[in-house]
Order: sequence, then structure tokens, then C-alpha cells
Amino acid sequence: MSESDGLLIHLEGIRKIFHTDEVETHALSDINLDIHKGEFVTIAGPSGCGKSTLLSILGLLDSPTEGSYWLNGDSVASLNSSERARLRNRKIGFIFQNFNLIGDLNVYENIELPLTYAGIQSKDRKRRVEESLQKVEMVHRLKHYPSQLSGGQQQRVAVARALVANPLIVLADEPTGNLDSANGQAVMNLLQELHKDGSTLCMVTHDPRYAQSAQRTIHLFDGQIVDGDREIAR
Repeated sequence: MSESDGLLIHLEGIRKIFHTDEVETHALSDINLDIHKGEFVTIAGPSGCGKSTLLSILGLLDSPTEGSYWLNGDSVASLNSSERARLRNRKIGFIFQNFNLIGDLNVYENIELPLTYAGIQSKDRKRRVEESLQKVEMVHRLKHYPSQLSGGQQQRVAVARALVANPLIVLADEPTGNLDSANGQAVMNLLQELHKDGSTLCMVTHDPRYAQSAQRTIHLFDGQIVDGDREIAR
């Protein structure tokens, strides 16, 4: 699988089946998807359609039951759990609906943590954290703890943490879900600015307003892509 054409993610024939108490649930069926470097893609659809399952597979948090996944030209199917964790830490940034900040760590420490896991030297960690904080306009809050921040501010910190390792792609799972409309729009404006600066973004959302912020929307229904190539009119 070549990356020369800018292809960052290639999914082919992805299926995900969950087994519980003799019940077989087909969460994803025959998913074929390409995401190119520099794209901003949203995954939309009703609750239970497989959006978060697909994002978990893209983020190497889960494995498909069947199918192939290439990331930046390399197949990830044969990677063991530690290899997947290492690749996830270095190449993929995550933004979650509930922020997932560590309450005992201040803003600086929360953003620095992925770099510590990656073995980055202290001087380089400091530079990267400060650059990430500047991008989200939160430098003045670096010593504050999550409990001292509003929801919108916590999500900005979460965005900075997702960006700090310079990932190949940022995956956002309902990043506005716990925010009021004003803060939700502020976070979307921030994501759009990051995209303009060259970041590759893939966001799950159930809100059609925010889906229209992206270049392209992948529509899921009952675990299948029903309209994957529709360009959003601007």
C-alpha cells in the first residue's frame, strides 16, 4: 500500500462483530474508506450506527473482526498490543467527549504526559507543550487543574494534548457533546483552524451543523457506509 498519493488511511472490507450471550451483533459491515493527508472528515449517523466503533478501529483502540487497515502505507493487522500502543501514542491524537483529563495533574502536566510515555527529552517536551498551549490560547492556564477550568477550557486542553506529539491524524469523538452551543462552536472553530494549518482530522458527530464544518462526511447507518463520497457544499 503506497503513501505516495497522500493516502493516510485505507480500510478495506472492515467488519466488526460483537458476541454476547449467544447474541451476534454486527457493528460494522464491509467498510471501505480512504482518508488522505490534510483532510477533515466527519463520520455521522444516528446513535448505535457504529460511529464510535469505527473511530476505535481507526485509533487502534480496537481491532476489526475481518478486513484490512493500512496506516500511512503500513498494515497494522499483525501488530501486537504493545506495538499498537506505541504507534497510537506517536501517530494518533485523541479528543474525547468527556475530555479525559487527569484531575491530579495540572494543564501543563496533562499535555506533557503523552510525550513522557514516548520518551521525549525534557527540553523538547517543554517546547512542544508550550507550542500546543499557544495554538489553543491556554498558555495562561498552564498551572491550573481541570477542576478549575470550564468545559470549553478543558476541551481546549484536550485538543492541545492531542496535538502535542505532532500526530499523523487527530480523531475526535463527539468533541462538542458535553459543551453548550457557544463553547461547542468555539471548539469547532479551533478544529477548523487546525485543519487550515495542515492537520488531518476525523470527527464523529451526531450534529449536522458540525458535520458541515468538514470537507467530507461519511454517513453510517446500521454499520454500513450509505453515502461516503458526498462533498459538503460550501
